[in-house]
Amino acid sequence: MAGIRNLVIVLGDQLDRDLSALDGYDTEQDIVWMAENQTEATHVWCHKQRLVLFFAAMRHHRDDLRRRGYRLWYHALEADARRDSGPDFSAILTAAVNNLAPKRLVMTECGDCRVQQMLVECANAHDLALQVRPDRHFYCGREAFNEWAAGRDSLVLEHFYRWMRRAEDVLMDGDHPEGGRWNFDKQNRESFGRAGPGNLPHVRRFRPDRITRDVIDMVASRFGGHPGHIDGFDLPVTHDEARTALRDFIDHRLALFGDYQDALWTNMQFAYHSRLSAALNLHLLDPRACVDAAVAAYEAGKAPLNSVEGYIRQVLGWREFVRGVYWREMPGYARRNALRARLPVPRAYWDGETDMACVADAMRNVLHNGYAHHIQRLMVLGLFALVAGVHPYRFHEWHVAMYLDAVDWASLPNALGMSQFGDGGLLGTKPYCASGNYINKMSNYCKNCRFDPGQATGDDACPITTLYWDFLDRNLERFRHNRRMVFQVKNLERKRADEPLMEAIRRRARALRQHLADGERI
Repeated sequence: MAGIRNLVIVLGDQLDRDLSALDGYDTEQDIVWMAENQTEATHVWCHKQRLVLFFAAMRHHRDDLRRRGYRLWYHALEADARRDSGPDFSAILTAAVNNLAPKRLVMTECGDCRVQQMLVECANAHDLALQVRPDRHFYCGREAFNEWAAGRDSLVLEHFYRWMRRAEDVLMDGDHPEGGRWNFDKQNRESFGRAGPGNLPHVRRFRPDRITRDVIDMVASRFGGHPGHIDGFDLPVTHDEARTALRDFIDHRLALFGDYQDALWTNMQFAYHSRLSAALNLHLLDPRACVDAAVAAYEAGKAPLNSVEGYIRQVLGWREFVRGVYWREMPGYARRNALRARLPVPRAYWDGETDMACVADAMRNVLHNGYAHHIQRLMVLGLFALVAGVHPYRFHEWHVAMYLDAVDWASLPNALGMSQFGDGGLLGTKPYCASGNYINKMSNYCKNCRFDPGQATGDDACPITTLYWDFLDRNLERFRHNRRMVFQVKNLERKRADEPLMEAIRRRARALRQHLADGERI
């Protein structure tokens, strides 16, 4: 392997077959470098299935590249850590550079600012040029997003989303939105009612092959103390499997996705959601394929506009928006903590042990599947952490650890910003806070819970309800002039007029927060 021109870096969330780093690849002069490593598996306490997903998908992609004629330098983890070439990207890349003596390193834009900086420093240490190419996986490049954002007083998703719809000519009728409306969000908030969801469609599952089974065995042996269950891993780990999963969603769940995308129900794993975010964020699936398939379903009369628009808003709108915000605001964004929250992540977020029915159910899904849909993330697990006062970056680290689809560019704005209001309103103009009554309205959780969502004081009071009023009380001066919180502030002021009641809420909230600080179960 002497005389290497380019050492082409391919990371675990860059599994595109058309990756820009591979442009101009010469079989005689270039070699692809991929590396599983200990640091990326442990810099947060990763869910075992998250490790299986990344390593299995990487090994399948490695073999696909080899079949297509690429030469590879691949570092695989084994059960015995002593066989590693190094603990992290920098050490393993250094070993490859010392062996291959490439003239240049080439990569596609990273999905994690920390990893990007690590690779830049490694290249500098070896006095090697590092060419970083744009990531074509996304509709909106980083420069294009910055041009859109320049000069704006605030970054509003709805404005960006409409700009993207026009730019990509998606669900457009000339210069007007299909159906006369840009957004069907108000239509997409149905609950299942007292009868429940009934028979939900099955989600396509994928049986692990030999490569994936080898990874499962390695993870079980080497990372057996990590959280989550490893049995039952069934996610797509190849491009073909990801496309099959997309067809399954379009054919069997998209039609009712819109109506019930916010609905919650005990023991409901996926409902009508796509379960495609992990494949998308590893780049096993192209977002254009998702958008095009959803539009085709609408045009064929197989899915209504509210469902198709709701799904496209997540892929073409929100997903592109948070990536743009991430790279525009990093690295400083990670240090933001507008509400000065300090608590650790609740113990139940690692082991699922709690008397709170809503948190227990959401955590069952997280522990068994590394998954929770967006309302479980935002308005159950995120809500409880927010009103309790969990440190926003600690919450982000937990989010990266436990969700299989979490990559830093996607997790940090969603977790620290959208969910925990750590950015002070850059991503969302108000905090997503509510009492337990919201959860009672959208689910059957409270029916089977020992806590009462309508009570804020006493032993049977819902912790979310108690902490909600305390959250507003603690942060009143910040929220008082927020136009979107007028109703909540007025309700708090009515509560404050009853000083004995408000003091009882504060007392119970202090006790709950102390339990969380001490790592105790609630």
